Amino acid sequence: MPDRVIEHSASSHPMPALGLKVVSVLLIAFCAGPVYGGGQKPQKHPDWHRQIDQLEIQWRNAILTSDTAAMSSLLAEDYTGITPDGTLQTKDDTLANLRSGRIHFSVIDVSDCKIRFYGGTAVVTSSAEVNGTNADEPISGNFRYTRVYVRNEQGKWKIVSFEASPIRQRRAMN
Repeated sequence: MPDRVIEHSASSHPMPALGLKVVSVLLIAFCAGPVYGGGQKPQKHPDWHRQIDQLEIQWRNAILTSDTAAMSSLLAEDYTGITPDGTLQTKDDTLANLRSGRIHFSVIDVSDCKIRFYGGTAVVTSSAEVNGTNADEPISGNFRYTRVYVRNEQGKWKIVSFEASPIRQRRAMN
């Protein structure tokens, strides 16, 4: 008996072509999810945690003493900062403000600091009580901030992003 060749067209296959496309897209999305960090959990890195703790201290000291050399070494070339009033600052802007004395801090008391790692990225969130001046205008209050560090090819951590927001007191509900 000769071998029979059975041909299937897309329309005669038990799974319609549209269903196959949907399954393919879902499979790709499911498999690619962890690559893009969709459900990625923070990783534990005790040595890196100590390094970031030290860099946070260096950042605070550089701000308090207007040490532009120390600040320059901490910031990535493509650094972007967002101040509490929504102003964008580059690395050059930040260094110029420190150098000129336009911005000066006398107190930065940090609390509630949390450091999380995602691959070669560290995300720091904290609260800070701040006192200082910005162009002779007083700066004081409690702020929350997020600072993002990225580990470069040389294994050095650089700050790539910073954002600060004032902590507002909640109003009592009647």
